[in-house]
Amino acid sequence: MSDSRLAPAYGGPGWRPRNTRSQDEFGSIWARCGLDSEWLPLKAVLVHRPGRELDAAAGDPSASLMLDQLDPSAMAIQHDGLAEAYRAHGVDVTYVQPPALPPPNQLFCADLFAMTPEGAILGRPASTVRAGEERWVAQALTEMGVPILRSVRGGGTFEGADLMWLTPGIALLADGLRTNFEGASQVKAVLEELGVTVYIAKLPHGSMHLMGQLRIVDRDLAITWKGHLRQETLAILASHGFNVAFWPDEMETRRGFGHNFVTLGPREILMPEGNPVTQAFYEEIGVTCRTVEVGEIGKAAGSIGCLTGVVERERSND
Repeated sequence: MSDSRLAPAYGGPGWRPRNTRSQDEFGSIWARCGLDSEWLPLKAVLVHRPGRELDAAAGDPSASLMLDQLDPSAMAIQHDGLAEAYRAHGVDVTYVQPPALPPPNQLFCADLFAMTPEGAILGRPASTVRAGEERWVAQALTEMGVPILRSVRGGGTFEGADLMWLTPGIALLADGLRTNFEGASQVKAVLEELGVTVYIAKLPHGSMHLMGQLRIVDRDLAITWKGHLRQETLAILASHGFNVAFWPDEMETRRGFGHNFVTLGPREILMPEGNPVTQAFYEEIGVTCRTVEVGEIGKAAGSIGCLTGVVERERSND
């Protein structure tokens, strides 16, 4: 009850309390954003078209975490093809456009944030080569109107490709090369505040991200490498209703980044061209494959999944 002796600013007549929840304000105050799965229809993505920053990788690609000499022009053309493939599927594409020259790996937006049902968690890349990329993604998310729930801080490192949603209330979070214990603890705290149960997955030596070890293409279907994930992680997947399939040709799949796809919707993916054995395997297990040429981008040690910061998917309660 308001006090008639007070002005509205102090709770008197005319004061209007904000009784909505933050998610109720998506589409009005905030942009439509958020997700609670890895497999429901994709709605919006954030990407960065590679440009002059790749000049830093010339001469010594490994110093910039690249695998081989790059052709920046070819990479930009292939990135344009990827963006067009998303638009053709009805996905909104927004670009990170830094006002200054960014670090050379800025194109790998999936590492720089992770979405929750209520907004983004901003990453903090683990390598000095990538330090500062998160600043430009933070700017882009803010300009889009996406709320940022937390920026990983202190000595914590976290890359968005280390978080995966198993169900709307359950997430798998990696502890490994790119996400350390301090960073994982900060992300876990945010998720638990949202009511999410978080499992920690220890990644095998030599792994970059959880994304490179496990992909989810439907509510009950996940794909991984045979013998890579720990038995406790496989048991978590089984306990939440997942059937697990295994990539059949590790050499082709790794060389062509056939595992580095984005799920467009239930049992439908966008994957790199040039992986015939891997694509046939997906089709045999009932997955529809859309393909795009990204071979030159693969020389930078990533592909479609790494390039794509997922901003919105349909929700389980939509």
